[in-house]
Amino acid sequence: MIDSDIVGVMQKMDQRKQQEQQRQQGQDLEIIVGEGTCGIAAGAKEVLQTFKEHLPQAKVRTVGCKGVCHQEVVTEIKDNSTGKYYFYGKLNKQNVSEVIDFHLGKKEIPNNYLISSSDSPELAPGQYLKKQTRIALRNVGEVDPTSIDEYIARGGYQAIRKIIGENITPEQVLEEVKISGLRGRGGAGFATAVKWQFARKENAEKKYLICNGDEGDPGAFMDRSLLEGDPHSVLEGMLIAAYTIGASEGFAYIRAEYPLALENFGKAIRDAEKANLLGHKILGSKFSFCLKIKKGAGAFVCGEETALIASIEGQRGMPRIRPPFPAVSGVFGKPTIINNVETLANIPWIINHGGKTYAQKGTASSPGTKVFALAGAIARGGLVEIPMGMTLREVIFDIGGGSKSGRPIKGVQMGGPSGGCIPESLFDTTIEYDTINATGAIMGSGGMIVMDEKTCMVDLARYFLEFTQTESCGKCTFCRVGTLRMREILSRICNGEGKIEDLSNLEELANQIRTTTLCGLGQTAPNPVLTTLRYFKDEYIEHIQHKRCRAAVCKKIIKHSILSDKCIACNLCQKSCPVSAINGTVRQKGSYVIDPQLCVNCGMCLDSCRNNAIEVK
Repeated sequence: MIDSDIVGVMQKMDQRKQQEQQRQQGQDLEIIVGEGTCGIAAGAKEVLQTFKEHLPQAKVRTVGCKGVCHQEVVTEIKDNSTGKYYFYGKLNKQNVSEVIDFHLGKKEIPNNYLISSSDSPELAPGQYLKKQTRIALRNVGEVDPTSIDEYIARGGYQAIRKIIGENITPEQVLEEVKISGLRGRGGAGFATAVKWQFARKENAEKKYLICNGDEGDPGAFMDRSLLEGDPHSVLEGMLIAAYTIGASEGFAYIRAEYPLALENFGKAIRDAEKANLLGHKILGSKFSFCLKIKKGAGAFVCGEETALIASIEGQRGMPRIRPPFPAVSGVFGKPTIINNVETLANIPWIINHGGKTYAQKGTASSPGTKVFALAGAIARGGLVEIPMGMTLREVIFDIGGGSKSGRPIKGVQMGGPSGGCIPESLFDTTIEYDTINATGAIMGSGGMIVMDEKTCMVDLARYFLEFTQTESCGKCTFCRVGTLRMREILSRICNGEGKIEDLSNLEELANQIRTTTLCGLGQTAPNPVLTTLRYFKDEYIEHIQHKRCRAAVCKKIIKHSILSDKCIACNLCQKSCPVSAINGTVRQKGSYVIDPQLCVNCGMCLDSCRNNAIEVK
C-alpha cells in the first residue's frame, strides 16, 4: 500500500472516530420538547432540563402544544447525522434517560415511548396526526412561540409585507377573504368577509379590532393552544384585519386563567413593535395599528360580543341590545370588529396561498378546516384540525381512537354549554355548520366531549345547565330565573324525585328562554337539555318512573352491594371506603357487606375492587 493510501485510510478512521465522538456527545441531535400548558402540567420542564443536563452539546428547544395531549410529555428528536426523526410520548423525568441512552448508542430504541419515526411512521398513535390538515395550527408545535425569528423563517409576516409592499388595497384583501369562504370559528359561523365589510364601509375617525380569546367552554382549549404556541400568526391576522377595515387600535381579550398565553402573546406584541411590524407607520407605510391586551376575569358571558365590549370599556360584562351591531357601534361607540383567535390565525395563510386554495378544502358551505379539542372518554384526546366535511365517526374513531375505557361510546357533546349532545347513531353526520345545527347541537368554538356508557345524560344536562345558570349575567329574567327553574327540575329527576310532567315543563321553559333572552349565550343555554330529551328521553323516563340511573352516576337513586360469589375477601374495598360503610373479615369469603345506611355511593369501592365484585344498581 502506497503512502497516499495509508494517509487516506488514516483520515477516514479519524473522521469516523470524530463522528462517533460527536454522536456520543449528542452534537448531531436536535431535541424539540412540547411545552404548552398540557405539557408543562405533565412535567415538560423537568424533561427539558434532563435533556439539557445529559446532552449539553445537543440543540434543545421548546415549542407549543403539538396536539398529541394524550401522549404528554412529547418530544421530537432529529438525528442530523442519519437524517432520521423520532417522535416520543409519555416521557417523564424517570424514563427520559432511556431515550437519551438510545441516542447515545447505549441501548435499543425504547418502543414503549415511540409515537412514530422515519422507520415506523405508521405506528397506531401516529394515525392521530395522519388524517389532519393543519392551517390554523400550521406552526403550533413547530416553532418556538417566543421567537419572532422562527415565525418569520416559516413565512411569517410575509402576508402583511406583501399587502403593504405591493400596495394591495383593503378591497382586494376583502375580496380574497370573501373568495375563501372563511366563516367565523368562534361559534355562529358568520361569514368573515361580510362582517369585515360592514365595518369597512362605516365612515368613522376611529375603528377598533378585537381578538376574542375569552375561551370559556368546559373542555375547550383550541384558542389557548394557538395563543400559546403560535401567537404571531394571530397577531398577523389581526394586522391584516385591521388594515382591511381601517382600524387603528385593537385589543386582545384573553382570559386571565391563561398565563402562558398572556405571556407569549405579550412578548409577540413587544417583538413585533421592535421589528416595526406593529405600531405607528408599519414597515414605513401610512398604516398604523396599536394593540393592547385586556385580561378577562373568567366570566362566560364575556365571550358574547357586546358583553366583551362592555368589559373592555371598564363596565360590567353584560350584553347589549342589537342593533346597533358592533360593526356600526362597538367599543366607545366606534365601529368594531371582533374575531375569534382561530379565525384570525387562518387569515395570513389565505393571503399567502389565495382564497381559492382555501375554499378548495372543506365543503362548499363550510370551506377550510376546523380545530377541535377532543376530550372526555376518548383514547387519543388532544388538539386536532380537520378539513370540513369529515364525519364525526372519522374524528372520534379514526383520529381519536374510540373509547378510552373500552365501553361503547354513547354520544358527543359539541359546542360546550351552548351546544348539544349528538348520539352515536348520528356519528355519520358530516362536520359542517348546517349539518351540525340540524342535529340540535352547534359547531361552537370547537369543543368535542366524548361520552361512553358511564355518562348519565340527565346528569350531563344538569351539569351544563348549572354552568350556564351560574354564569348568567342576570340581565334577562328568563335566563336568570328560567335556567334556575330548569336546573331545579333536573336535580329533582337526578335525585329520583321527578314527575313525568317535568319533561314537558323543561321543554316549555327551554323554548321561553330561547325566544326571550337577549344574547346568544342565553338563547342557546337550553340546548344540552333539549338534545338529551330528543335523543336520550328513555334515560329521563327511567330516572322518573323506575328510579334508575343506567350509568350509575346519580347517587340518590343507586345502590352499591357486594357479590358474595365474586368477592375474594381481599379487604381493598373496606380500606378505600371513606365512611366505613363496609364490614367483613379478611380472607373469609362471603363476609363482606355494605351498610346502605352509611354508604354515600362515592364509588371508591368499585374503583378499588380487582375482581368485579361490586354491583351498582
